[in-house]
Amino acid sequence: MPTTSINGITLGFDDYGTGPPVVMVTGTGAPGRIWRTHQVPALTAAGHRVVTVDNRGMPPSDPCPEGFTLADMAADTAGLIEDLGLAPCRVVGFSLGASIVQELLLARPDLVRQAVLMAPTGHADGLISAMTAAELDLCDSGVKLPPRYAAYVNALQNLSPRTLNDEATLRDWLDVFEMTAVDMSAFRGQLELQTMDNRLGAYARISCPCLVIGFGDDLVIRPHLSREVAAAIPHGAYVEIPGCGHYGYLERPDTVNAAVLDFFAAAPA
Repeated sequence: MPTTSINGITLGFDDYGTGPPVVMVTGTGAPGRIWRTHQVPALTAAGHRVVTVDNRGMPPSDPCPEGFTLADMAADTAGLIEDLGLAPCRVVGFSLGASIVQELLLARPDLVRQAVLMAPTGHADGLISAMTAAELDLCDSGVKLPPRYAAYVNALQNLSPRTLNDEATLRDWLDVFEMTAVDMSAFRGQLELQTMDNRLGAYARISCPCLVIGFGDDLVIRPHLSREVAAAIPHGAYVEIPGCGHYGYLERPDTVNAAVLDFFAAAPA
């Protein structure tokens, strides 16, 4: 995996295909390779170059144990876009990654021509705040969840009833979650950023065309929170995809990818 020096830290990324570039920024505790199964093949097949980012706090990027902000992470994404000569490009963000992209659109609008925000929010409501506080308590307790238990919790939190009620599909998901279980203390700095201040008013300054995608059964970023983001952005369009939870881009990738590619096709390079 290639790395580069951005803003005084090492940042990991992967680069696929050729054509108009798309930079993909993932969510809390996830490596950039999470996009590789479904989104990278669809986008490269459609003629795009895809660059996926390992955000600070996730190896091989620097852990930055001293802490960091959303502004720092947006500056990392901006620096990578400039370092690779991609601007102006399309950018896709999921969950925390969407928050990063939203700050990028405010700080460096010159770098982005279109943005897709999957499961975004403009503020931490009571449930997000409670979830984050509980996860930070778990990190600081030193308790390590058994992988099988962590997989069960991950499934309940991030998958839709449609998937949870499909026995064969659920077994596959549980196996993946168990094999890829990660100690949350490894990305504690990212967890802290989930309790973001209310930024909806600031989003009125976003000039870039944005597609906001909400997931109908999302229990983490409930769809009304994503609709608020779309309403706050002057050129924000909203699509809600039913039958999927927080991991909607992995549960219903064909539907999500089609929405993204249709949006990109509306403003071809």
